Amino acid sequence: MFTGRRTRIFFVIPFRGAICQTGMRSKSKVHFFRRIADILESAIVHYDAFRADPRAYLTATKWWIKRKRVRARGQFAPLLSQSPRSYRLWVFRHERRNVAHSVPDANRPIIALIDLSGTDDPKALAATLDSATAEGMVPFLIGSAQTPTLASVIADIEWEKAPWLLPLVPGDTIASGTAAAYREAMHHAGMGIIYADDDLLTGRYRQQPYFKPDWNAELFRHCDYISGACLIRPTRSDMEDVAQVANWVEELIAKLVERESPLHLREMLHHRRSRPMPRLPLAPLPIACELPPLSVIIPTRNRVDLLRVCLDGVWAADYPDIEVIIVDNDSDDPETLTYLAALSPARHRVLHHSGAFNYSAINNRAVAQSQGRLICLLNNDVEMTAPHWLATLATQALRPEVGAVGARLLYPDGRIQHAGVVIGVGNAAGHAHRFLRPDEEGYFHRHSLPQFTTAVTAACLVVEREKFLAVGGLNERDFAVAFNDVDLCLRLNQHGWQSLYEPRATLIHHESVSRGLDKDPAGAARFASELAALKRIWKTDAIFDPYHHPQLSRASERFAVAL
Repeated sequence: MFTGRRTRIFFVIPFRGAICQTGMRSKSKVHFFRRIADILESAIVHYDAFRADPRAYLTATKWWIKRKRVRARGQFAPLLSQSPRSYRLWVFRHERRNVAHSVPDANRPIIALIDLSGTDDPKALAATLDSATAEGMVPFLIGSAQTPTLASVIADIEWEKAPWLLPLVPGDTIASGTAAAYREAMHHAGMGIIYADDDLLTGRYRQQPYFKPDWNAELFRHCDYISGACLIRPTRSDMEDVAQVANWVEELIAKLVERESPLHLREMLHHRRSRPMPRLPLAPLPIACELPPLSVIIPTRNRVDLLRVCLDGVWAADYPDIEVIIVDNDSDDPETLTYLAALSPARHRVLHHSGAFNYSAINNRAVAQSQGRLICLLNNDVEMTAPHWLATLATQALRPEVGAVGARLLYPDGRIQHAGVVIGVGNAAGHAHRFLRPDEEGYFHRHSLPQFTTAVTAACLVVEREKFLAVGGLNERDFAVAFNDVDLCLRLNQHGWQSLYEPRATLIHHESVSRGLDKDPAGAARFASELAALKRIWKTDAIFDPYHHPQLSRASERFAVAL
């Protein structure tokens, strides 16, 4: 018996092994050739990056060779993303393969509403129809002989089945498995709007991927990034309200988002013919009718030349009731001391704060003695460019759902220094769109649009005093110098007061000119301690920013595709 069992096993195992080995050899070949293709595509992308900016590429290479990998990745990411082949490489690496087409679901029907207005390209329409029907969707053609108007389509829809609608235009296509992905999201969505990421389809080529933020109501006010890449479940009444509107999809979504927040499906599902453009240039913000008293708090040490320019800008602001509190941290320059002593007590309060520089402690002390309903934290190296900046920031800060409001800050050479803060960049936090010029497109003009952000910089930040105090002010123990603004904003966000970036207030920031850049060993050790605290408290090395995207590089502040 023992021998027989061994004999049977002997014959079975080699046979099964041969099958596995054959399968493994086949898979290994596929993997080998895919790896070769990946290397070749990567080489082309790197060549494009080198050709576009040889000096920057060689600098990034130098840091990589020196094993300064975080710095190298941060410099490589925007260079590589500029290659026209970079997205092709991302698709090659990340797109789902062999995804089966979805099957119809009678319990959750999806109707493809294809609007024929504006195009008569039969090939474009055929591509859209093929794409939708392959996913088991029922197509309705708005503008066809059977349904010439949106109203006639509304009359033909079986509303008792509570269908979901997918608005498309001829030329738009959807990825295989799109219906299944949306139906899976329906399980988690007690709402009527689900949207996904999209790219542009030019001929056979996919370009300009938009890896979108999670729902951002403020951004949507200025840029419709949902229409044409979303699934919606309106009522018949909702549809009838927009039946006579030309841009009915955008109007319908604007109506629906007033009732509920959309769900973001972080998958590249839509390949589009075109996208709506952002509403630029921005209209001026309507200023609040009654601006409350506001306290401007300016820490300073020496550098009277910077302080004088900053104060001139504060007093030139179009704001009715300003209290200025200057906190002097052990200035010893005679000219600075003379200037501070000569300031009018009727317009300025000068507090003296001795000891090591602790930005959090300095500002907390000043806030405790302030009288304004609003607080403006302001660096002494900020220069104003227009008088409306303070009223603009204050108006936004008075909104009940808003916490800290930050301005757009430029370097003296005109490039962007701050356009909001992204959590997770460098496994810590980074200034969005840094080094971009304001007139460049950048990442879908995001640097030019007001939007909710996870944090803003305290170099110029306005917040209601009660909200500031409700979260305990700035953290003096863990964040004496760095990341105190990030920590403050995150705590405000937790209380339901979301941070907001407002580019209509644009100022110049001579970054850290008066204090230095912490290159000494003590400063470096302090920064390392604060970085460790940020990771410990907020897990910035593990989480991703909901207003960023997991497929955007954590190494770059420039919203570069992660390669």
